Amino acid sequence: MKTVTVYTVPGCASCEAIKRFLAARQVPYTEKNVREDSAALAEMQARANVRIAPVTLIGDQAFFGTFDDQRPLLETALRDNDA
Repeated sequence: MKTVTVYTVPGCASCEAIKRFLAARQVPYTEKNVREDSAALAEMQARANVRIAPVTLIGDQAFFGTFDDQRPLLETALRDNDA
């Protein structure tokens, strides 16, 4: 299984929704708060080429945008990740 990383900021509804989505599917993930961790922000920018959280990484695949934007893509990527 590929590693999953979620780049978040405090108070972000989409960030919280992504974490709930992953938890409900029992997908282990690492959360990185890009507001409090400048290294995590630089990492997110380098890997996803965006400056705004949430960003979800599954292996080398980066997904960004709102939870509603990410959800169908995450469902597919997680299904493929299990195969």
